[in-house]
Amino acid sequence: MTSIQSLEFKDGKLYLIDQRKLPEKLSMFECKEYKDVEFAIKDMIVRGAPAIGVAGAYGIVLAAKKFLDLPKEKFLEKIKESAAIVGNARPTAVNLMWAVRRMMNVLEVNRDRANSEIYEILLDEAKNIEKEDLETNKAIARYGNEIVPEGATILTHCNAGALATTGYGTALGVIREAHYMGKNIRVFADETRPRLQGAKLTAWELVQEKIPAKLIPDSVAAVLIRDGKIDVIIVGADRIALNGDTANKIGTFMLSQMAKDFKVPFYIAAPISTIDFDIKSGKEIVIEERAATEVTHINGVRIAPEGIDVYNPAFDVTPNENITGIITEKGIMRPPYLENLSKLKERH
Repeated sequence: MTSIQSLEFKDGKLYLIDQRKLPEKLSMFECKEYKDVEFAIKDMIVRGAPAIGVAGAYGIVLAAKKFLDLPKEKFLEKIKESAAIVGNARPTAVNLMWAVRRMMNVLEVNRDRANSEIYEILLDEAKNIEKEDLETNKAIARYGNEIVPEGATILTHCNAGALATTGYGTALGVIREAHYMGKNIRVFADETRPRLQGAKLTAWELVQEKIPAKLIPDSVAAVLIRDGKIDVIIVGADRIALNGDTANKIGTFMLSQMAKDFKVPFYIAAPISTIDFDIKSGKEIVIEERAATEVTHINGVRIAPEGIDVYNPAFDVTPNENITGIITEKGIMRPPYLENLSKLKERH
């Protein structure tokens, strides 16, 4: 079993695997202050909803460290300003805002303590969020393993592995678990245009774990589904609405529709922190649009003519009726989602 750790906080700094450089080079990006974390999230040095949530929490810690010597009220004010900046680094993934809110709640409860004490308390909370994420991923994997048949061929899209979390992964965590349990699975990984997270990141993780897999162009998936070559599709999520509508990497909706048409089970694997209990449907999810160069260039090399317009949404929303189940750390949620996720909200 290979241990991939996407981030580490040590010696007062946050170190992140620089996912822009994989698979050619495994290197760490050093965050000395909260603005480095904001940049790392925006530039997708760190990506994946759970991972950017944990990185965001450590961003608050770095802000507290930076402003430690200021008078109390100024110290608190600066941390709040920093939290707003970090929390808005990417708009779609709800885990980032969830983690920042959790950190700010801790700050508020302890606001009367000495600045140095507040720093230590915030650091402990960020470490708790990191630890909880790993435990959550392993629970998701155990529940998800129930839906993977012996000898299954699994299709996954984008990267929802150890790199997208603090370790193990969500969708890829389920795949890992099935592999470790000796289920003799095979995996098809979509390349995931335009940033190629499937080709660069998921494929890299699958090779590291020696899980039998094939990388495919995104456009191949529909043929495999139609021809009965896929037993189950498992993907991650960046935000899940209360009715089960799910935002994930662009191209996910297309897969879900094919799965529905050809009766292939389609599962979302995500922690409860990815569920936005404040929005009723996917219509309320803000979809981030990213730079045109992600489409017109590959690794800095232009592949499209100058002057062409580009539409580059980072995510799409899969409607709840296309989703067989949502695998969480508390079990597999099934339709009716509005009713069952509402119950989960009450317990959560």
